[in-house]
Amino acid sequence: MRGAVDQILSLSEGDDIKELQQHLDSLSDDQLTVLITNAALKGKNGAALIKAIFRGSPVSDSNGASRRLCVYKHCIPLCESGDLQTEVVSDIIGLLMLETHTLAGPSLAVLASLFVDAIKVGEMGSGKSLELFPTILTALAGTETVAYGKGELSGDEYKKQLINSLCSSRWDPQSVIHLTTMFRDVPLSPEELQFVIEKVLRMFLKLDLQEIPPLVYQLLLLSAKGCKKLVLDGIKNYFRVQDLHQKDEQKKGETMDVEAQTIPQDQLRHVEGTTILHIVFAIRLDQELGKEFLKSIKVCQGQLLCPFSIALLLSVARIQRYEDQVFEFLKGAVIKSFKDEQLQQGSRFLQDLLPPSSSVSHMIIDTVKNSVFGWDHVTQSLVQLGFILMDSFGPKPGPFGKTTESPTGAAKTPSQLACRLGGQVLLESFKMHEPIRSEILEQVLNRLVTKTASPVTHFIELLSNIVISAPMILLESSSKVTETFDQLSFLPLSTVQGLLRAVQPLLKVSVSLKDALILVLRKAMFSSQLDGRKSAVAGFLLLLKNFRVLGSFAPSQSSQTMTSSQTMTSSQVQADVHSRYNSAANESFCLEILSSLRRCLGQQADVRLLLYQGFHDVLRRNSQLASSIMQTLLSQLRRYYEPEQDLLPPVKLESCISAQGDQVFLQEPLAHLLSCTVHCLLWCQSTREPAAGASDDEDEDEEEGFQDELCAVLESITRRMLKTELEDFELDKSAEFSMASSVGVKNSIYAVLVMGMYEVLIEYNFITANYSKSRLQDVLELFNRYYKLAEILREKSGKSRSTSSRSPRSLLSLGFVSSLLTALFRDSVQSHEEGLSVLRSSVELQRHTVSVALQKLQQLEETGYADTLEGLSPDKTFRYLCDITSVLVWRYTNIPSAVEDAGKKEKGVSVSLLCVEGLLRVFSTVLQQYPTRVARFLRSLRVSGEEEEEEEEGESENTNLTEKAAFYVRQFQRALFTQLSGGEEDFNSREAQLLVSVLSLLSRLLQPCSPQFAQMVTWTVKICKETSFEDISFSKGLLSLLFSLHVLYKSPVSLLWELCQDVHSQLGDIDQDVEVEKQSHFAMVSMKTAAAITLVVLSQVGKVLDEVEWLIGMKKSQLTSERTSTAGQQDPVEKAVTLQLGTLLTALNELVQTALPPGGCTDLLLRELSRTYNILTSFIKYYIKLCSTQPGQLPARLEKLVKLSGSHLTPQCYCFITYVQSGEMNVGANGKKKKKKEEEVASAKILRETKAVPTLIYNIEQYEKFLIYLSKKSKVNLMQYMKLSTSRDFRINAATLDAALQEQDNSQQTEETPVSEESQAPKKKKRKQ
Repeated sequence: MRGAVDQILSLSEGDDIKELQQHLDSLSDDQLTVLITNAALKGKNGAALIKAIFRGSPVSDSNGASRRLCVYKHCIPLCESGDLQTEVVSDIIGLLMLETHTLAGPSLAVLASLFVDAIKVGEMGSGKSLELFPTILTALAGTETVAYGKGELSGDEYKKQLINSLCSSRWDPQSVIHLTTMFRDVPLSPEELQFVIEKVLRMFLKLDLQEIPPLVYQLLLLSAKGCKKLVLDGIKNYFRVQDLHQKDEQKKGETMDVEAQTIPQDQLRHVEGTTILHIVFAIRLDQELGKEFLKSIKVCQGQLLCPFSIALLLSVARIQRYEDQVFEFLKGAVIKSFKDEQLQQGSRFLQDLLPPSSSVSHMIIDTVKNSVFGWDHVTQSLVQLGFILMDSFGPKPGPFGKTTESPTGAAKTPSQLACRLGGQVLLESFKMHEPIRSEILEQVLNRLVTKTASPVTHFIELLSNIVISAPMILLESSSKVTETFDQLSFLPLSTVQGLLRAVQPLLKVSVSLKDALILVLRKAMFSSQLDGRKSAVAGFLLLLKNFRVLGSFAPSQSSQTMTSSQTMTSSQVQADVHSRYNSAANESFCLEILSSLRRCLGQQADVRLLLYQGFHDVLRRNSQLASSIMQTLLSQLRRYYEPEQDLLPPVKLESCISAQGDQVFLQEPLAHLLSCTVHCLLWCQSTREPAAGASDDEDEDEEEGFQDELCAVLESITRRMLKTELEDFELDKSAEFSMASSVGVKNSIYAVLVMGMYEVLIEYNFITANYSKSRLQDVLELFNRYYKLAEILREKSGKSRSTSSRSPRSLLSLGFVSSLLTALFRDSVQSHEEGLSVLRSSVELQRHTVSVALQKLQQLEETGYADTLEGLSPDKTFRYLCDITSVLVWRYTNIPSAVEDAGKKEKGVSVSLLCVEGLLRVFSTVLQQYPTRVARFLRSLRVSGEEEEEEEEGESENTNLTEKAAFYVRQFQRALFTQLSGGEEDFNSREAQLLVSVLSLLSRLLQPCSPQFAQMVTWTVKICKETSFEDISFSKGLLSLLFSLHVLYKSPVSLLWELCQDVHSQLGDIDQDVEVEKQSHFAMVSMKTAAAITLVVLSQVGKVLDEVEWLIGMKKSQLTSERTSTAGQQDPVEKAVTLQLGTLLTALNELVQTALPPGGCTDLLLRELSRTYNILTSFIKYYIKLCSTQPGQLPARLEKLVKLSGSHLTPQCYCFITYVQSGEMNVGANGKKKKKKEEEVASAKILRETKAVPTLIYNIEQYEKFLIYLSKKSKVNLMQYMKLSTSRDFRINAATLDAALQEQDNSQQTEETPVSEESQAPKKKKRKQ
């Protein structure tokens, strides 16, 4: 055998090929193949032997050609067998590739079919011989004709048939990567390339996860030929499906407690990470691929986003030329997602029509969590995205630099939600990725320092969360925090307080950080800037609250921050705690701070005020400082206290003010000093018993000495203030309170101080009275004096000041207001009856107490806290809120306002009305700031005392909030019904409006799918239909409530139609000759209220148009995907849009025929009509695009809609425009009055200048233009329904023309009465040009 091989090789080396050819002819094909196999297996002379055989097999000779084909047919499976060495296979394949071009067309066809058959049966597993296949296909494509079946095909067509057959057959998963690599070298037409790529993408699901990244790499190389979008979309869709599958398995595993994972999560994430790297690498090299990627992402408008595609986007953002585009897109996708979600949640129509939209925010958070699996290429962009979201959508500065958003409460608007998402991204990234922590911290602190002009509450919240989640990691970057401390005196006070509160846990575990802060605060204490000194006070007070002295009584109101920080110190920094930070060491530290704070008592009033507001909270948290604090307050009070018991008044008010030139200003906020002293004293007295055993006798005696002296001082002040007349303060009725003169300013300051003192003394005496009648008489007398001064101030201030009974903020604490309200209205204890009857006799006191409660609630709603003296404990505030609401509900429901009004006729707002206003405030505050405690809040309103405690103990988590809310809804429904049942003279419009607002708030707590909600909708509709009071404000409020409920029940378009009919019926037609059919679906629509109701109706029309526009936009973005509905059937969304627009057009058709009054109504109607035509145009464009991509018959409903718009609405729009521009809008069907000539001219001029009319005409004409396009595309004549548009430049009013001709005829017959004929002509139809 070896000799035969050598013989062939030696013959091939000679010059005479004929001898070699004869020798080869003498060998059979089997012999030849055996020789080749043996030579190849031995690894020697295999390639040389094949080369020799080719030399002795000329193509021109038939034997030679068949021998060549035999060699090819044998070598291909031989190379694929895996028996040969790699070098031998490479040599053989290389040789075969070189000789392929010599093969004839039929031979190439045979070989190509051989490859295809081998691939189909899975014999190309190793893929070694596949390198030859592209060469064969290339050669085949170059041949002119190839026999195919009974006919012939060109080589290129034959190649196409082969590829088609190959891609339609089953592929062995092992050969997919080899085949993809092979196709890179095959010349493919765009159709063939698409066919191949689609086949490869379908094979993804049959491959192991580990094989996906190399296949993606080959696909990306293949995409250089084209179909880039197809490749990218296929990869994204595959991983989106895998993510969903993995998430479902995870959920099932959690619910069924079984491990049913077919795809391990870590493996999937690592594969995704590698794939992302491949794609980003390809995009770096191929700019066109990057453009295609961003284009495909933008086209879907974020609808097909998933954690994988977001991670891919963030990785692409690391390439500088794509950075801005990616972040702009992600920012837009996030805000759009939140807006879409909000739109869908606010409309039952959209909820029933569409499934819930996928949340981009959840995907981004998932991406953050997935990045823990080594996605380092994503983390940097995540940080960037987080800060972009927080910077773009954070709270904006309002007028005069004030924050426009409430500092507390749940995020509600899309911007707030996007800002919160940015914070979550940064917080999660901080927890998971160590390398980026210092950068996040640095950027947060930089923003706190630099963004002084805008609110930074969101960054403070993020910093606080970071501190709590990883305090020890932050200590590694403590130098950055120290640098920030250096800027404290230049920052706004709110920023300083927030920053110090956020880093407070760090101060307990870091000596250097605490020392650095104290140094900065001491410097700030002597700052030339007032804000700097206030910041120093705020910082020192915070330190005093949180560094507790040994033996301090731990109050139940301790903040969570304090608790968490203590837990952290004990577990994490044992060395520091034991060496320096124990309670005994804190005492000298706190006393040192107190001595620094005493210096503030000689500074401006603002600094002192901050100190007085903070002392009480310090005392509650650090009770061992009581002695020092009380001593400080007592010594400060002595400066202004008149010790001589017979002298009146008991305080030196002159010392509380200072003058500089002509200017007089407050130096000592005496009332706040007194308030702080009283609250600290009362707290010390209340804790004396429990703390008695903990303190030594000497301290206790000293403390009691201060307390006794203070009690005596307060008793003396009370006694003497009861004797002091206003004249003693120079504040009688003759006093001047003008802010323009120094005397007036001085008197105003005195008045505020005296009123504040009265309030503090009222609170002190009530609390210490223990319901004694004589003491409560003193309380009432103090109030009467307060009330008298308040009345003088109110009279003197005139209209320039607010109409409330007092301009300064009340000094009564929230807790006292709660106690006083309960005592006045709900206390039924027998022993209290005699004393409380004194207070209950004063209606002014009742009204004032409810007014103060209202003021406190308003403050709580706007700022997030109602009392600085109560500290910032949300739990305590919530408890007071429950108590106050309970009293207000009881008072309002048990004493009807009609009874109250009948019993007295004095001036002032009724207590009932104040109660409803208070309830509105409190419900609003609870929903905004305590959303998780609403059920507990509502439950607390029914019970009191012991019952409440039992109720709280047995509290169940699944209590039905809807049922509780429904109970109170019924209460207020009953109250409103009572209001409406009386006559017009008994109807209190303000109270009715407040009740509607309360019902609106409570309705948010009802589940929209619950029977209680349906009952409320039915009740509201009934009230609207039956109420005939002509009160504009009440009607608007009630109708707004109806719409807000109805949108969550079903679409309100039918209601809008009925209301438009009623308005048309009441106001009459624009054509006086037309008599409108009298209709009254809703009794609330009357001549007086029709215009106001029209505005509310048009506002709701705008909201319905928003929904329709959103649906059309969504359908447009989905046009690229396959249409699922069959021919002749309309898509559900398209059908819904058509029906909504149809009903809206009918409603608007009523309004454009209505003689609306000039101004807001007509302008708004013109704008909504413009928008309606704009949306109709958009809908027609959608169908034009649809006809281009998926030809089919137009739905019958669309034709009806076009007919409705063309034959009904459009002509009426032109008539309405004529009516608006004619200057005769005041004349309705019942028109009795005429405008004055001058007013007509002015009105016409304003209307000519408005843009609404030309915009409407342009939109109508655009609509008709695109209808013509659609008619051509669909072969349906839609223009048959459209009437010829009225010329805007030249109009002939037929009625006026007839009248003029008639007049001319009459004037020729009788010359006597030309004037009367002339004046009567236009009266038939007043349409003058």
